[in-house]
Amino acid sequence: MLKKSKSAYWLYFLGAYVIIQFIWWGYHLIQLSSHIPQQDAQLSKRIGMVFGEGAVFLVILAFGIYRIRKSISKELAFQQQQQNFLLTVTHELKTPIAALKLYIQTLQKHNLPEDKKEKILKGALQENERLSQLIENILNASRAENKLFAIQKQKTELVALVHSIKERYQARYHTGLIDFKGPEELFAAVDLHLLDTILVNLIENAIKYGGTQQHITIQMEKLDRFFAIKIADEGPGIDPAERLHIFEKFYRIGSEETRKQAGSGLGLYIVAEYVRLHNGQIRCIENIPTGSVFELILPI
Repeated sequence: MLKKSKSAYWLYFLGAYVIIQFIWWGYHLIQLSSHIPQQDAQLSKRIGMVFGEGAVFLVILAFGIYRIRKSISKELAFQQQQQNFLLTVTHELKTPIAALKLYIQTLQKHNLPEDKKEKILKGALQENERLSQLIENILNASRAENKLFAIQKQKTELVALVHSIKERYQARYHTGLIDFKGPEELFAAVDLHLLDTILVNLIENAIKYGGTQQHITIQMEKLDRFFAIKIADEGPGIDPAERLHIFEKFYRIGSEETRKQAGSGLGLYIVAEYVRLHNGQIRCIENIPTGSVFELILPI
């Protein structure tokens, strides 16, 4: 990153030097033209042409410097995102691994009653699920970026899929975390694995940013040749300015200094890529009175 910053400074220095030299040459040219007799119209015309071409070149040069500066700034920002991603993922991987180690050591060193053993095993399974989800997101992001997916659609009963996902979270949290609203059945040609990943990532995002009101509503409906799935949480919501970037790779809501939620910045990027593979659309809208709604529209 430091190397890139030095390159940017050299660009600004050289650009400023060239512009100053143009101005200096122009100044001398003006001084020289003031000594030319007024009767020499042809020479005055040539000097005017030189001034005009020089001004056009100067404008083009300034625009080029601006574009290069913008490109370098974008590259630096992306490098910073990558660095933050590596630091975050390192922490995210170490946390469940350390927790799993602690659970296993506790079971090895202590003769615990069955209820405590069950509680420890449940915690270990949750940490393992968290670790698996993170690794899966990293692999999926790499596949999506390198266009390694060959989508395989098959006729699927979507309501049954949503209920199976709902049961997974019911087993994990032992609470009515998710409510479903929709038809009794709805068939569509989708890639089952990709759609499952889309829904899981959206639910995980809703859990992560749902605030203290951990309640999620999944709503499904048929729209002529399309179907829509809405996943709504009751958290603090997402600022409209942030919504423009949340599907970008490595992008995470908030600043690095104030952000409290862990994450890799890959979940919503993967969702957007998988939706694109289905020739669908996804958007984030405000939930009323509070929270966010991710609306997914895919062809049947």
